[in-house]
Amino acid sequence: MMSMSCKDGKGVMDNGKYVRYTPEQVEALERLYHECPKPSSIRRQQLIRECPILSNIEPKQIKVWFQNRRCREKQRKEASRLQAVNRKLTAMNKLLMEENDRLQKQVSHLVYDNGYFRQHTQTSGLPTKDTSCESVVTSGQHHMTPQHPPRDASPAGLLSIAEETLTEFLSKATGTAVEWVQMPGMKPGPDSIGIVAISHGCPGVAARACGLVGLEPTRVAEILKDRPSWFRDCRAVDVLNVLPTANGGTIELLYMQLYAPTTLAPARDFWLLRYTSVMEDGSLVVCERSLTNTQNGPSMPPVQNFVRAEMLPSGYLIRPCDGGGSIIHIVDHMNLEAWSVPEVLRPLYESSTVLAQKTTMTALRQLRQIAQEASQSSAANWGQRPVALRALSQRLSRGFNEALNGFTDEGWSLMGTEGMDDVTILVNSSPDKLMGLNLSFNNGFTPVSNGVLCAKASMLLQNVPPAILLRFLREHRSEWADTNIDAYSAAAVKVGPCSLPGSRVGNYGGQVILPLAHTIEHEELLEVIKLEGAGHCPEEAIMGRDMFLLQLCSGMDENAVGICAELIFAPIDASFADDAPLLPSGFRIIPLDTGKEASSPNRTLDLASALEIGSAGNKACSNYTATGGSTRSVMTIAFEFAFESHMQENVASMARQYVRSIISSVQRVALALSPSRLDGNGGVRPQLGPPEAQTLARWICQSYRCYLGVELLKAGGGVGSESILKSLWHHPDAVMCCSLKATPVFTFANQAGLDMLETTLAALQDITLEKIFDDHGKRNLSSEFPQIMQQGFACLQGGICLSSMGRPVSYERAVAWKVLNEDENAQCICFMFMNWSFV
Repeated sequence: MMSMSCKDGKGVMDNGKYVRYTPEQVEALERLYHECPKPSSIRRQQLIRECPILSNIEPKQIKVWFQNRRCREKQRKEASRLQAVNRKLTAMNKLLMEENDRLQKQVSHLVYDNGYFRQHTQTSGLPTKDTSCESVVTSGQHHMTPQHPPRDASPAGLLSIAEETLTEFLSKATGTAVEWVQMPGMKPGPDSIGIVAISHGCPGVAARACGLVGLEPTRVAEILKDRPSWFRDCRAVDVLNVLPTANGGTIELLYMQLYAPTTLAPARDFWLLRYTSVMEDGSLVVCERSLTNTQNGPSMPPVQNFVRAEMLPSGYLIRPCDGGGSIIHIVDHMNLEAWSVPEVLRPLYESSTVLAQKTTMTALRQLRQIAQEASQSSAANWGQRPVALRALSQRLSRGFNEALNGFTDEGWSLMGTEGMDDVTILVNSSPDKLMGLNLSFNNGFTPVSNGVLCAKASMLLQNVPPAILLRFLREHRSEWADTNIDAYSAAAVKVGPCSLPGSRVGNYGGQVILPLAHTIEHEELLEVIKLEGAGHCPEEAIMGRDMFLLQLCSGMDENAVGICAELIFAPIDASFADDAPLLPSGFRIIPLDTGKEASSPNRTLDLASALEIGSAGNKACSNYTATGGSTRSVMTIAFEFAFESHMQENVASMARQYVRSIISSVQRVALALSPSRLDGNGGVRPQLGPPEAQTLARWICQSYRCYLGVELLKAGGGVGSESILKSLWHHPDAVMCCSLKATPVFTFANQAGLDMLETTLAALQDITLEKIFDDHGKRNLSSEFPQIMQQGFACLQGGICLSSMGRPVSYERAVAWKVLNEDENAQCICFMFMNWSFV
């Protein structure tokens, strides 16, 4: 019997003698291994026949050789993986040790300051102002806002500014120039994005991050200097002049523009000096600062529609890492001129947390993303075409920002309105905006579009987490969108009866989310949305035609503090070409109370969770009230439409009405999602209109007892309104109320009722009673409805009804009764479906 050892090219016999393979045999076996690492017995015999050099080796010996070869391959891969992990942990340990040293220095400074304050208080006894005290207290920060002597714009003067910028930046990146505190919600570790900190008690807002990336320093610098490629708020960076320095560095004079994040604020611009140099230890440094008049640098006049902001010394320290990759320190320090925005928005411009989320962490994530793509070209995150997919997401975001800001140099002009208007209309007829639009979206529309129109608005939201609201808007599109309108953003608009808001003739039956790509940390999703049965007119609705949207979604992490949530989409055609024109529309929700802790990750999108009573309800409420007060955010909505010039007024009117209807829907959803619907004792205060839920629950039970002579709810559990609502909410049968209008709509349902209708409390009022019954059920209901109104109740035979998603639901029997209020007047009709199930 023959077996193999794990040594290359050696066999061992039972008698203990080694049999060595010839180099030719080893070469042949290696070649066969690369073709088929795990051959079957038939394949091994075939190999012996096809390769005469192996004819003297038994098939079993070849089998053992392949087993050992696979074992060695696995060991090599595991050893390589462990070496990479060890290098990463070594670098992270070095980074953490440096961070610990910096914190120790910061603690020493604080202890010294505290001791000085204590000594001064004991000796003086009076709170008199002492300038020496101020000088000591600010000793750790005075160099951040130095009084520079006047300088000229010569290379020597610029080099002097550059060297000071470098010194100040390094003191922030690795020293104690700024008191850094850990970013809320960020826990550093080997698998985290890195160590993220925000400033405390310094001029302006500042954020700092350090981490490991699998890219060489020069590549890191190249990516970070190309700010528009990763910073979505960056409109443009123009390099106006480049000056080489004697030490091998470069000085660049830059003009940078940032988009405004909302319609309520102007855009920002910067006049910058950027200094790139190599330090003695081989580290690469890219640092920046604003050039101001006090420095007598080259002046840049103010630009219309922009507010000149200031960048204090900031930049990137990039150090090569043993075994490849880089250790990077990022510092962003800005004064965003909060005075120029309404007071309600100023927290957005005075928050280091927002700066960290939008700029600092975004830069680090971009580096990690590109490094991941380079090391795993077939990775599943951005698919097989990472650059193309990333470019698509960039185009969606940029197109949305362009429409939201509406700069005149891009062809946008304001469409005049009479008096104040809550919705702003912009029109763009420039050739660049229309180029290619008509060719890609010729789907039965008029083939010529003469302009693009944007309807935009902003609104303040109270006490609703942006991430939860965005997830609801993404997953329940039918509850705020009208496809008859959205479809027209894909091509020239034909305004007619079927395109008016509220005309749902051509509405889709539902949406299907088709994942396309995601970043490695899932903070951004790119997907294709299939709107089933979308039609632009009644004829197309009958044919059941589908429509597709390219959608970008980000900011759905409830635990991330200060993160901006975005849902941006644009119609696409079947070709889905990389250069296809896009008309992005969507939502941006920006938190304003960024200093508070994030909400619990266990909170779900189910609006009915707000009706939970008792300990669960208290817990849900405390997630948002523990930090004190309600949360606020500003939502900005922008929708684009292509149109023919002679239809401009009609399209503008339609767009204005549509955005207003969306605002109304969003307000209703936000109200239902708001934790304030829970009172401090876990009771329910749902804003369902008069009467409130507790009162309605009591009327439902009293009327049931009056007309049917039995109790609807089981005895026990107390007799208070809260207990009645809780019991009704958890009743096993589907209980739902509808109005007494000419076209009855549902106004309330318990948990089982919402499950049966496949909807939520926010969308319940969009469902009519007639919609859920089939033809047989409608005939049965029409015959029983007079009896309900006359006798007060009726028993309905079992049958089939439809959920809001069109799924058939069977029920064994149903009871309907009239609900009377305190004055014995009919309030609504209540239905209870028993033993229901989806067919």
